[in-house]
Amino acid sequence: MMFAKALRERVRSGEITTSVRVWLAPRVKVGGRYPLLDGHIEVVRLQEVDLDDVTEAMALEGGFESLEALMKTARHGRGERVFIVDFVFVGPADG
Repeated sequence: MMFAKALRERVRSGEITTSVRVWLAPRVKVGGRYPLLDGHIEVVRLQEVDLDDVTEAMALEGGFESLEALMKTARHGRGERVFIVDFVFVGPADG
């Protein structure tokens, strides 16, 4: 999973542990590990939701300043399915 440069350190620190993604199909799986900075993120939950279920609070929790800013970033491709991805950052010392 990729994150905007401005969010990466907040993901690494554990401040951000959820992300809203708009994809054609799931691109991650629960238990999967994906490289990020000097470690990786491990997906702990993946849930498909309706676009109308995405809230301002979810946007803030994901590190965005507003729902509008989140959707501008999340809807950059052709995807139409909306997924909530919960994850933990695992650094080199954590395994």
